[in-house]
Amino acid sequence: MLSEQSAAMIRATLPAVGAAIGDITGLFYDRMFAAHPELLRDLFNRGNQANGTQRQALAGSIAAFASALVEHPDVRPDAMLSRIAHKHASLGITRDQYAIVHRYLFEAIAEVLGEAVTPEVAQAWNEVYWLMANALIAIESRLYAEAGAVNGDTWREYRVVGRYEETADVATFLVRPVDEGPLPPARPGQYVSVQVELPDGAHQIRQYSLSGTAPDALRFAVKRIVGAPDGEVSNFLHDRVHEGAVLRVSAPFGDVSLDDADGPVVLASAGIGCTPIMSMLDHLAATNSARHVTVAHGDYSPATHAFRSDLEQLVAKLGNAQAAVWYEVPEGEWPAERTGFVDLSGLSIASDATAYLCGPLPFLRAVRGQLLALGLTPEAIHYEVFGPDLWLGQQ
Repeated sequence: MLSEQSAAMIRATLPAVGAAIGDITGLFYDRMFAAHPELLRDLFNRGNQANGTQRQALAGSIAAFASALVEHPDVRPDAMLSRIAHKHASLGITRDQYAIVHRYLFEAIAEVLGEAVTPEVAQAWNEVYWLMANALIAIESRLYAEAGAVNGDTWREYRVVGRYEETADVATFLVRPVDEGPLPPARPGQYVSVQVELPDGAHQIRQYSLSGTAPDALRFAVKRIVGAPDGEVSNFLHDRVHEGAVLRVSAPFGDVSLDDADGPVVLASAGIGCTPIMSMLDHLAATNSARHVTVAHGDYSPATHAFRSDLEQLVAKLGNAQAAVWYEVPEGEWPAERTGFVDLSGLSIASDATAYLCGPLPFLRAVRGQLLALGLTPEAIHYEVFGPDLWLGQQ
């Protein structure tokens, strides 16, 4: 993997680079977008750029990859690479874009660190970058080949054939290919990218988990994002996209999907994180699975709980399933032990279970800790987080 000379140099400079990585990524994005405004307009999530989460995610992934190379030089961090590659494939990232990133990233490193960036230091970090980039390019090429895409173009036009309001701020969209061709294959838990043209001409992209199966259509749910900033695409979809509209949708991607084993499984979610979990539960019910299934979900209130009735119906179809729901603000009579945040301690969960989690980062951290305390191994716990993954390399 990493040459001995470069490994020594990375080990020596990693603290300094790690301390400055926030400044480096900030300068990198500013310069790259100044030179290539089309990347911010049509590829990168402008909301995540505005709130800084994309910059944090990039910084974390670079530092984590470099640390992994130094600490375990003979082992490639494939889990991290797979997570990033699936996201890149859903966006249509191409090989040439890695060269653009390299140019502005290394210009930023040189400016921020100044004289500390000797030719030897630059060469070592250049080796790290291209080890990571070439590994991602290889994985993404395989994903594109599996999707039948040419040069990363996995996009197809889909017509909205159904729209259903799940809650006041969550809507389900059913979309069918305009070309009337077959639907792309998808595994329970995967997501698609949706691209829309906003009023200012930008073509912004967001990922939405498939929430289950439907005859001849893909089904995904969108939560309206209100905050600082408001969700550009989610609000556009809620306010302007109805039956008959045409959307550009990618092939399904995502490295977190339900396995084909027959052991016990735990499906835990919070808020709109229930969407990939519902897809997994729908698959288990449709295949009459005999697996022991534990579903745990946390939400603000019954009114905000999307797919509440679907959850009850799907669990009832399974012969060996249990479901528990927690509300921060329950309505009517509600058990005290189910009020507040998800607490798995009272559930029957086997130590050899495989767990799938989806929700905000604090939820993921808390539930992962509970599962480890119950005896699950770290490799048996899989997670999906919406937006930039700020947890990469932190477990």
